[in-house]
Amino acid sequence: MRGQLDIVVITGMSGSGKNAAMRVLEDNSFFCIDNLPVLLIPRFIDLCQGYREGIERVAFGIDLRGARFMEGWHEVLEDTRAAGHRVEVVFLDASDELLLRRFNETRRPHPLQGGGSVQEGIARERTALTGMRDSADRVIDTTHLNVHDLKQVVEESCVRALGKRQMSVFFVSFGYRYGLPTEADMVIDVRFLPNPFFVSGLEAKSGLAPEVREFVLSRTETRAFVERMSALLEFTLPNYEREGKSNLTVAFGCTGGRHRSVVLAAEFARRLEGTPWRIQLRHRDIDR
Repeated sequence: MRGQLDIVVITGMSGSGKNAAMRVLEDNSFFCIDNLPVLLIPRFIDLCQGYREGIERVAFGIDLRGARFMEGWHEVLEDTRAAGHRVEVVFLDASDELLLRRFNETRRPHPLQGGGSVQEGIARERTALTGMRDSADRVIDTTHLNVHDLKQVVEESCVRALGKRQMSVFFVSFGYRYGLPTEADMVIDVRFLPNPFFVSGLEAKSGLAPEVREFVLSRTETRAFVERMSALLEFTLPNYEREGKSNLTVAFGCTGGRHRSVVLAAEFARRLEGTPWRIQLRHRDIDR
């Protein structure tokens, strides 16, 4: 009997960590194959289903090294899901500045730079991958992730998410000073709340400290915000899941990403414990 497969597709910008992500999947018993032409994916899936060793987990690394990379991608994806396979498409991204630095450090040419510069190659690739990024189930911004952070995020987004069918909800705190998290589906600006940074005795502490949490959550405007935001999540999360969303990232931002956003991200992660969704929490800029 032909069984259904768990399939992860890792794609994204060159230099964003795709090889590292594939190694994480390989360590978690995925059969990994890199740079397979898109139109050969259905044939490879058929081979996996007929293999007597019983391959159940497959990961494909796809990028722009193949000249006909995009040909038939959306049709192949739809047909694969229609056949009953569970597919997660993960797009890895990073800031242009970081990608440029990585290429300069390794002294490797960008696959699309041709006779131009690395920066021109990055710009061409970002334009060419726009459709792929838009159709991904999850976008992971690796700009601020080290290897260990990336391992954790990939395992949460792919390995454990495929093991259970419920949607994963990621709450992220960040600082506007350091840029928006590109993986966010919803961005909530909490800079309208009083800033603990300007309160004597609180400025050096983070939103993890009980006294900072108490200062933020005890405000009248915070209580009103939490009530309205809770109603928004109560309404939207079931609808996102019904539309097939497997991962949803809700990002709370304040100025530096150390006080108000940390408190609010942690508060909503706490409030959603025990719900049907898998809740994850990350404070991107808390140590800056």
